[in-house]
Amino acid sequence: MLPLRRAFLAVRGRQCRLYSTPNNGNARKGLVLGVYEEGEDCSFRLTETAAGFDKALSGKLSDLLKISGPALKKGKNRIFYGLHEDFPFVAVLGLGKKNAGVCGAENWDTCKENIRAAMSAGCRLLQDLEVNHVEVDSCDDAQSAAEGAILGLFQYDQLKSKKKTKVITQLCGSGDMAGWEKGILYGEGQNLARLLMEAPANHITPTVFADTIEEKLALYAEHVAVHKRPQAWIEEQQMGAFLSVSKGSEEPPVFLELHYNGCPDNTQAPLLLVGKGITFDSGGISLKPSSGMDAMRADMGGAATVCASIVTAAALKLPINIVGLAPLCENMPSGKANKPGDVVKAKNGKTIQVDNTDAEGRLILADALCYAHTFNPRAIVNIATLTGAMDVALGSAATGVFTNSDWLWEQLHKASVVTGDRVWRMPLYQHYTRQVTDSQLADLNNIGKYSRSGGACTAAAFLREFVTATHWAHLDIAGVMSNKDEVPYLRKGMSGRPTRTLVEFASRLASKT
Repeated sequence: MLPLRRAFLAVRGRQCRLYSTPNNGNARKGLVLGVYEEGEDCSFRLTETAAGFDKALSGKLSDLLKISGPALKKGKNRIFYGLHEDFPFVAVLGLGKKNAGVCGAENWDTCKENIRAAMSAGCRLLQDLEVNHVEVDSCDDAQSAAEGAILGLFQYDQLKSKKKTKVITQLCGSGDMAGWEKGILYGEGQNLARLLMEAPANHITPTVFADTIEEKLALYAEHVAVHKRPQAWIEEQQMGAFLSVSKGSEEPPVFLELHYNGCPDNTQAPLLLVGKGITFDSGGISLKPSSGMDAMRADMGGAATVCASIVTAAALKLPINIVGLAPLCENMPSGKANKPGDVVKAKNGKTIQVDNTDAEGRLILADALCYAHTFNPRAIVNIATLTGAMDVALGSAATGVFTNSDWLWEQLHKASVVTGDRVWRMPLYQHYTRQVTDSQLADLNNIGKYSRSGGACTAAAFLREFVTATHWAHLDIAGVMSNKDEVPYLRKGMSGRPTRTLVEFASRLASKT
């Protein structure tokens, strides 16, 4: 094998090394660099890595940027060919203002978001040119750069004959490797959730979902326990609400229980994450319209993000204990399925009038929330693609959060500002509770007194009836389930949101233990 060629660039008094792979005839190498806007005269400022590259080329990169048209504004790009023998393809992306920082109006760190978007766009541009090895500028924030690269390159093409070029990414230079590796794990975690959500429902059944997560966690078996609870166990637990949904399908239900013990000697109570796991939602007897029903393969987005978060926490070796629960089943319209008006009994003994079988997510979560309390958790967070009303209320801008805890809201909000995957607090008034407890036949009605009014709020009020914990939050992710073009560093398709926010939230809790 030929020795590696190395170019050493002096950058601000220290050595920045650009690595090059051997020229084996297969590697097509590219480089993604960033440029900041500076001043009002359309001038620019190269990042530290870009400046080092420019110096090695005796200023050629700067000269080309000056003569190649208007200055690189945020979101704009230039591609140069043949600038350097090690990097035949160089993409330069606009990063906006350097010190944009946290924007109170947008509730995110603008600089981090700009870096994610730029590095994502650059990697995709080179991928389209069939470049299979890309080095990425850290842009002084290696974690955000890595997240952008990994999230931007993901595309679900497992079942296609023609696939996208597989790209290997690495940090350009000898920068913040710890931040880069952390960003890789954050991005891969969200991509795992995207993979599960995007896969067809006949490929990701409840059983296959559970087996997939078990396989992913096998790498961390020393600190992780996986329990795939069968129907007999679910029956023993008297989870009548969950069973009432699953009985309409030929696929057996699975109650997936994950234990990550990052602090095995720590007596502190675990963080409890609960995810809705409807692997396909037809609506049941209250059948959904056929248009768009195929997207209901992702109705297990809550379970996908919860499980992906735990996989990521294990990979990061976070010093925290986490329990993850995912009731997994299909909602189908067979002769055994729930009928509108049926009454079922949840694990805590409360009876539920099922007036709409398409409001099934809250039924399976009700039993999971009851079970969650047996672990005496420090906090319970459940995540679910629960209501179309949430999409109407917030669209894809943010995840709606309903919580009984100001402390828990603050922690989730702080985490979302860092990740750019935002949350927004929604009301949890007794006004909504009265609507779900006013039921003709049972203790609760699964859609409430006025089914079209405040649907996301009445769903949250319903779940609250199964919660006694002081710190509980319900995250309705129906609006952020998929991406068209709203998040620039995600391709069109299922989004895997808010996996990174959950991981960041857990990481921050771990740092306070």
